[in-house]
Formats: sequence, C-alpha cells, structure tokens
Amino acid sequence: MVNQFSRTELLIGCEGMKKLAYSRIAVFGIGGVGGYIVEALARSGVGAIDLIDSDKVALTNLNRQIIATHKTIGMLKVDAAEERCLEINPEIKITKFPIFYSKENADLIDFSKYDYVADAIDTVSSKLEIIERAKKAGVPVISSMGAGNKMHPELFEVADISKTSVCPLAKVIRHELKLRKIKDVKVVYSKEFPIKPQGEIDEQSAKKQIPGSNGFVPSVAGLIIAGEIIRDLIK
Repeated sequence: MVNQFSRTELLIGCEGMKKLAYSRIAVFGIGGVGGYIVEALARSGVGAIDLIDSDKVALTNLNRQIIATHKTIGMLKVDAAEERCLEINPEIKITKFPIFYSKENADLIDFSKYDYVADAIDTVSSKLEIIERAKKAGVPVISSMGAGNKMHPELFEVADISKTSVCPLAKVIRHELKLRKIKDVKVVYSKEFPIKPQGEIDEQSAKKQIPGSNGFVPSVAGLIIAGEIIRDLIK
C-alpha cells in the first residue's frame, strides 16, 4: 500500500522501515545543523525524537535554520521543530527538553532510552558530557564539529575523532576525549580552514565571537549526520 514512506521503503525495505519506526533518537541542539538532522529523521520514518535546546528562534536564524521562518521567530526551537515534525508525520512521538544541556542538569535525560544520540551543539563542555553519557549507556553517538565560518560543504568528512585534522573544535574535543580515555567517537568535520568574519553583527556578537554562517554548510553537516544515523539503525 502506498504511504508517505513508500519511496524510502524502496531503498531499505519493510524491515528497515520497521526498525526506524521503533527507534528513538535524541538530538541535542536544534539549530543550523540539528534542525536538518531532525527534519531528515522525521521524513525517514523515525518513530520518536527527543529535542534538547533552550533557545528561541531569532531573526538571524533565518539565513540557515530550517525551523526558522518569520512565523516562528520568538518560538522555542523545540516547539518550532515539534510543529514541523508533526506536519510531516502526525504519528511521530516528540519529547521536548527546553534546557541548555550541561553537567548540572544532565540527569534530566536518560540516555539508556535512546537508540542513537546526535550532538549538534556548540559548547565544548556540553558536547563532552553528551559523548561521555552516551558511551556509558552503550548508545551510539555522532557529533558535529565546527560548521561556522565555512563556505565549502563538499569538504565535510565522516571520521573517528582520532582521525580528524584542521578543525579547531575537533582538536579540542580530540584532546579532551583522550584525557578521558574515551575512544571510537564518530564525528562529522570539515578540513576547510575557517574564514575570519568580516566585522560583527553588533557589540554582543563581537564579545561572543559569533561565527558567520550560511544556508548550505550547516545543512549539509546535518544531512550527513542523519544519513549516518539511518544507515546505522537499519544494519
């Protein structure tokens, strides 16, 4: 019988679709990268997605975040993503955590419930906490490295963190994981050297060193991550 996932089923079969339907995935960070992860997972037939992000959709998100429209400005990103997912698949189960994930509130999330964890946040300490918790729970995790200040999506690669190079964020994460004796972490990273931003948006962005971004680099990173998750789940 024809349904909204019929074209996907042609590629992965009935059993593959069942595996996705019974999978629960956590996506940390629903921004330029994470929004596209969520979108692709929902369109692929994943049955349950947990959304973790404390931010609201802002005007400057419109250039790259799939959940950002003039209609959603001011909404919590988890709410905007939930609304979009339910419009794609009314049967999908969405669980929202409108929090800034950190070591202090990490116990709010039970990693043992997940079949896969996607890390698409920017904060180093939180990324490390996610990876460490996923590893302890025995849950596969994939982490996005730096996607800001870049113009070449074709330079993204999937690799173990130990095999990364060039990316400044990957260098930090690689070092910190080595100190924690954590191995075998799949990441998506770019060998493109970061571009220096041409000025700042405002005083606040200057203080925070907010990176430049666009609509075609973070999105590709997110779709690569979603593809890795889907292929791993149906093995």
